[in-house]
Amino acid sequence: MKTKSNIFKHVNVTIVLVFLCLITFLVIYPLVYLVSGAISPGKTIAQLSIIPFSQGVTFDHYRYLFEQTPYWSWFRNTFVIAISTSVLTVLVASMGAYVFSRFRFTVKKQMLMALLILQIFPSFVGMVAIYVILLRIGGLDTLWGLVLVYLAGNIPYNTWMVKSYMDTIPRSLDEAARIDGANHFRTFATIILPIAKPIITFLGIASFTAPWMDFIFPKLVLRSAEKQTLAIGLYGFVTDRKNEFANFTAGALLVAIPFVIFFIITQNILVTSMAGSAVKE
Repeated sequence: MKTKSNIFKHVNVTIVLVFLCLITFLVIYPLVYLVSGAISPGKTIAQLSIIPFSQGVTFDHYRYLFEQTPYWSWFRNTFVIAISTSVLTVLVASMGAYVFSRFRFTVKKQMLMALLILQIFPSFVGMVAIYVILLRIGGLDTLWGLVLVYLAGNIPYNTWMVKSYMDTIPRSLDEAARIDGANHFRTFATIILPIAKPIITFLGIASFTAPWMDFIFPKLVLRSAEKQTLAIGLYGFVTDRKNEFANFTAGALLVAIPFVIFFIITQNILVTSMAGSAVKE
């Protein structure tokens, strides 16, 4: 009996290991193939081997990006849009959440319900309206117009999310601050925000990610070549007229590097702030 039990145990362990190895391969192989395509000779997928790094290493694709395309212009535009959206979203959503969390006024429930209803509809449903509004205010083919679009889309859900977190912060802290002579803005800036740092950090990361990776709204808003973002610029390598997959992968890897660095830095802040954000009544 012990022998059969050991056999079944080894069989089960082997099956689990094989399954985990298969899943790991399916996850890692596309990433490895992407890196291989960025530094391998050849431009199209047909010219690339399915075995990564089997054709040697070259940096011609990066030289092409830096010398023959406005890659740094795409990068700068994308970074300006993403960081502006992140900062403005944090400011507007956190201040709005503080008002809804700490103040009582006549139409509070109706406004919260309106924010919730606005979040139900997908953003692309209003693309025609967005285009018309930007046309009327002169926001088409401008970076600030695209930031305005992202900011408007971020406010409803993020205000709800931050408000829910602020509701868990004891009001006794607000009362103690007011007794010490602090006004509402000082209470918000020096008491509430430091305690809400975990959700604020998450909000900053989330609101930075969407503009950094988005393609639809930049394609709708931006027209001129000097205003293009990374998503639009890199898409030009893999259209029906072009099949420069290697150049696309080279640019895509560079897109990921600053985002990963940003995430690592903010992740450390998030973990630290969560560890020190406990409060007691």
